[in-house]
Amino acid sequence: MARKITFINYKGGVGKTSLIVNTAACLAKLGKRVLLFDFDTQSNSSIWLLRLERWNKLNATGEGAFFSIFEPGTAKVKDLVIKDVVEDKTGQKVLPGLDLVPTTFNLVDLESEYEGDPKRPPYVVFQEQLAEIENDYDFILFDCPPNILRASQCGVFVSNEIYVPSNPDALSLIGFTLLVEKLGKFHQLSASFRKASMGVPAQVQGVIFNSIKTGVDIEVPKMRMQLRMNQFRTAKRVAPTAKIFDTQIRDAMIVRRAVTLGLPVLLVSQDGPDAPAAGTADNVVSDYKKLATEILRHGQ
Repeated sequence: MARKITFINYKGGVGKTSLIVNTAACLAKLGKRVLLFDFDTQSNSSIWLLRLERWNKLNATGEGAFFSIFEPGTAKVKDLVIKDVVEDKTGQKVLPGLDLVPTTFNLVDLESEYEGDPKRPPYVVFQEQLAEIENDYDFILFDCPPNILRASQCGVFVSNEIYVPSNPDALSLIGFTLLVEKLGKFHQLSASFRKASMGVPAQVQGVIFNSIKTGVDIEVPKMRMQLRMNQFRTAKRVAPTAKIFDTQIRDAMIVRRAVTLGLPVLLVSQDGPDAPAAGTADNVVSDYKKLATEILRHGQ
């Protein structure tokens, strides 16, 4: 059965999209079958992996995007999967094993205009459809916005694990704290809709420090985050195995370049006039690879 993981923090701007896209790519490179859902109305993961030209066609009509399973409601999740999503400029598939269910700006209507059946919240509709394809994958990852509204609820409801991307600052700690509080409330709200086969509701399994700038001392923020993690573990509000991940992702210009090129960092060439400084690309690629390996171990 697939490991289903939500990446979320109540603080925005923590580099969540770069973390999930590059982690997904590294897992695929390791031979894992990976499906990434973009649940953020900003559509950053979708724009990155599809590039603007392909994404614009989706955004123009909304057909093929995640919201179409709700409105007009004729599509199914299995119909929306873009197989081996990463392509080079010639349209050649360059990363087998990484699939995407994209989103477009119309996902905002799920929060504001969609009515649906109150006896079947969106996360129930999604769970039933995901069940049709989840055994096709080793990992299913959910890129969620900094809230637990309807789109995020779809990911949280079906997940087994929740990881919290964080920066070494006070706001990330506040975001983590608020996330745990909101998770508890959502799990109470959705409890009557859970099936025994789904297992227990997902709890935070880890905090991942991300986008760490050169020369920044993260020991104090890390200590404060560890203290809060310990408090939550004692209160059984996070998973018993929850931890701060050993792997820390460094900030690097090559990540911004990768977005422009529509490629995960591990596929970005280090040649050419705008290539990154020697060693910086290898460093951050190594970070993402280590994180993918640590996630693999953490689930064992």
